[in-house]
Amino acid sequence: MATWDDVRAVAATLPETVEDAGDHLSWAVDGRAYAWERPLKKSDLAALGERAPAGPILCASVPDLGAKEALVTEGGPYFTTPHFNGFRAVLVRLDAITLPDLTELLTEAWLARAPKKLARTFLAERAST
Repeated sequence: MATWDDVRAVAATLPETVEDAGDHLSWAVDGRAYAWERPLKKSDLAALGERAPAGPILCASVPDLGAKEALVTEGGPYFTTPHFNGFRAVLVRLDAITLPDLTELLTEAWLARAPKKLARTFLAERAST
């Protein structure tokens, strides 16, 4: 079970991440949000019906719609709503994701949104350690 503090801790390890604690928490690289707090809206609740989770929801970018489909099909903490149809992001029940899976998700989200040169440098540094 992950928390917003876990999201903050993982995001802090990703280069040039900026946290915004406005109306809802969000994390961005180079001005591009890659993860954010996403409370469910009335339309989401109506679409999900009884399957609507009650806990905190994280939305995270994914590299492409295929990756999104794979995560949503996997089930577990991952889901989507009609609002996100065609959008490269997945919704996550924060209280149902493990810390290793959260770390992988946020790293992939960061890589999907980071400038290519920054992403290459990050991956090269990780490979050398």
